[in-house]
Amino acid sequence: MKKQKTMTNLLCCLACLILYVQLFLSPNIAFASATSSEAEALLKWKATFQNETKNNLTSWAYYPNVNTNPCNVWTGVSCNTAASVNRVNLTNSGIQGTLYEFPFLSLPNLEYVDLSLNQLFGAIPSQISSLSKLIYLDLSHNQLSGKIPPEIGLLNSLQVLHLNENQLNGSIPQEISQLQFLNELCLQKNNLTGPIPPDFGKLKDLTMMYLFKNQLSGSIPSEIGNLKSLVNLGIYKNNLSGSIPTSLGNLTNLTLLYAYENKLSGVIPKEIGNLKSLVDLQLSENHLNGSIPSSLGDLSNLEILFLRDNQLSGPIPQEMENLKKLAVLQLKNNNFSGYLPQNICGGGYLENFTAQNNHLIGSIPKSLKTCKSLVRLRLEGNQLTGNISDDFGAYPNLRFIDLSHNNLHGEISHLWGQCPQLETLRIAGNKLTGSIPPEISHATQIHELDLSSNSLVGVIPKNFGRLTSLVNLMLNGNQLWGPIPSEFGSLTDIEYLDLSTNNFKESIPGIFGDFLKLHYLNLSNNKFSQEIPFQLGKLVHLSQLDLSHNSLEGKIPSEMSSMQSLEKLNLSYNNLTGLIPTNFDEMHGLYRIDISYNQLQGPIPNNKAFQNARMDGNNGLCGNVGGLKPCNHSVEHKHTSKKEFLIIFPILGTLLLAFLAFVLIGRRSRRKQEQEIKRSNMHESFFSISNFDGRKMYGEIMEATNGFDVVHCIGKGGQGSVYTAKLPSGSIVAVKKFHQTLDGEEASRKEFLNEIRALTQIRHRNIVKFLGFCSSAQHSFLVYEYLETGSLAAILSNENEAKKLDWSTRVRIVKGVSHALCYMHHDCSPPIVHRDITSSNILLHCDYEPCVSDFGTAKLLNPDSSNWTALAGTYGYVAPGKILK
Repeated sequence: MKKQKTMTNLLCCLACLILYVQLFLSPNIAFASATSSEAEALLKWKATFQNETKNNLTSWAYYPNVNTNPCNVWTGVSCNTAASVNRVNLTNSGIQGTLYEFPFLSLPNLEYVDLSLNQLFGAIPSQISSLSKLIYLDLSHNQLSGKIPPEIGLLNSLQVLHLNENQLNGSIPQEISQLQFLNELCLQKNNLTGPIPPDFGKLKDLTMMYLFKNQLSGSIPSEIGNLKSLVNLGIYKNNLSGSIPTSLGNLTNLTLLYAYENKLSGVIPKEIGNLKSLVDLQLSENHLNGSIPSSLGDLSNLEILFLRDNQLSGPIPQEMENLKKLAVLQLKNNNFSGYLPQNICGGGYLENFTAQNNHLIGSIPKSLKTCKSLVRLRLEGNQLTGNISDDFGAYPNLRFIDLSHNNLHGEISHLWGQCPQLETLRIAGNKLTGSIPPEISHATQIHELDLSSNSLVGVIPKNFGRLTSLVNLMLNGNQLWGPIPSEFGSLTDIEYLDLSTNNFKESIPGIFGDFLKLHYLNLSNNKFSQEIPFQLGKLVHLSQLDLSHNSLEGKIPSEMSSMQSLEKLNLSYNNLTGLIPTNFDEMHGLYRIDISYNQLQGPIPNNKAFQNARMDGNNGLCGNVGGLKPCNHSVEHKHTSKKEFLIIFPILGTLLLAFLAFVLIGRRSRRKQEQEIKRSNMHESFFSISNFDGRKMYGEIMEATNGFDVVHCIGKGGQGSVYTAKLPSGSIVAVKKFHQTLDGEEASRKEFLNEIRALTQIRHRNIVKFLGFCSSAQHSFLVYEYLETGSLAAILSNENEAKKLDWSTRVRIVKGVSHALCYMHHDCSPPIVHRDITSSNILLHCDYEPCVSDFGTAKLLNPDSSNWTALAGTYGYVAPGKILK
């Protein structure tokens, strides 16, 4: 019995041991096997990536003879307590590939998948339905295409579905409505079409539904009113039509409702007033009509309300004054009538209020005067009345205000100068009187000032010069008078200037030529007299110029031909005389010209715009255009009256005698000068530019370079050597000394001087500034500005310096050289072709701004010929379309 009992105990222990192995050891083996298979499946998917070396999954690896365990070791992979993968979070990991090889079937315990912000493409496989435990799925911000698989509706545990910002198309599958635990549905920014499924009303736990920026159509299903948990609803920028369902009033937890930029029609339902939690309501850019329901005044938490660009009408309900938290209210471009709520800024939070282009009457709301929070106010295009002097105060945050085209009267308040952030002030088209208060100049951030079409009087305040940020200035249509103050010269950033229809007098200031950014200038209908300032020719960006209806006299300045951007020119109704400059032929941008009612004479320019120009009232003009007599130069010279002959003949006789005396004296002086030059062995012929005196500069250069000592040499080339010379004034110049003089070679010397004269006409920021030259028996050299950074070639040959040239700097250098070449080819007359553009001939300022240099091989192009003579050296660079023989 005792042995039998002992045997029984042993069998029991053995059974326990077997049970222990079955219960504890076998599962671990199974877990290890499962983990290994999941790892292999993930590695197989990784192998399909197109840019494996660029992503951040280097920790995903297989090691032979070792159980591959991805849990908490591989980037973005986590496991449950049973060592099975349950989370894959690879957001923004640089993955470029598809989901076709994703191991849906091999990861049965997966609960969380986030593959957002990658470069996944292709369709979403239907096998995704095998992830039956999935709670969170985010595939947003990829390039996925195709339709949303209806099998997603089988993910019964899903709470979050983000497929937004892909390229998905087709309709939204109604099977999504089977996801009864869904909290967040984000399908925005795709190419989805069709209607919003009415069955979405079954998603009782939904708190967020974003369907915006698709191509959805049809009406908003009333079933959405069943989504009592909904907090955010975004359906804007689609093609939704029909009316706003009244059932939306049931969404009492809603804080954000965006339905703008659709085709919604009908009225705004009064039930919207039930949304007590609503903070942001945007219904703009639809076809809504009717009036604003007074119930909107019950939205006590509302901060933002957009109703602009609809067909709403009727008065703005006074109940809107109850919206004490309101910060943004946009009502513009509707048909509202009646009065503005007087206490619209009662809460003191209003920042942005726009109600322009309606039919509003009455005064400016009194609460706006003390509304310190105000940043932007637009009330233009209504019929508002009242004294503007008393309606506005000082605003510390105000940036933009437009009160134009109303019936406001009174004087401009000096308090606008106490708005330090003010950038735009528009009060055009009202009934303002009085003068412009000088205190406005304290608002130095103003970019746009429009006081046009009022009844303002007086002069422009001199301290307007403090408004150096001005870009657009409109004072036209007033009764301003006096000269333009010289302080206007500080407005160098101005682009649009209209002073027309006033009583300004005296001359047009030459300082207008310093407004190099100007593209529109209108000074018409004033009392400007004297000549048109030639400085206007510097306005190379000007596209419209109107100087008509003044008392301007004298000739049209030939410098105006430099205004190559000019499209419209009006000089009519003045007293201009003389010929139209022949270089107007080159103004190819002109398409509308009016020079009528002046005293101009002679032929009209050979410019297409002059063929259709208004020129009546100028009896002396001629040309092959209808309404003008043909030009006959021989006849013109014969018709000199006897009186004119009697006056001119004595003058000509006197001039002839003076000329003969000048020649005799000149010969004697020249003979004496030649003798002095021979004695001094100096045969200089100087041409000086800028503020340099030729002879003085020659002596200073010789002294500074110690007679061109090699110590001062900074470069050598085929034509000569370049030296630096520090002048007594402190400025440093670069001197290019040619190897051989041109003495005795008359043809070459003449050609050299002709090129020099052409180079003196070059004025461009990307071309080295030419200061002067010397051509004598001893030396021939050119003088340029000195650029301390040196040549592009020198920098590129130095590894440390080359690293400073980042991509944007190199692009800027290329652009600068291109601008210089374009200027030489198209803006110089005659055109100049450099023919030797190399990195050695591109010099750089300290900020790496490029300058083209070395015009030794440059040639001048005769626009009427395709032939050049004496073509030496290599072509280097030749403008496209120019044929050189």
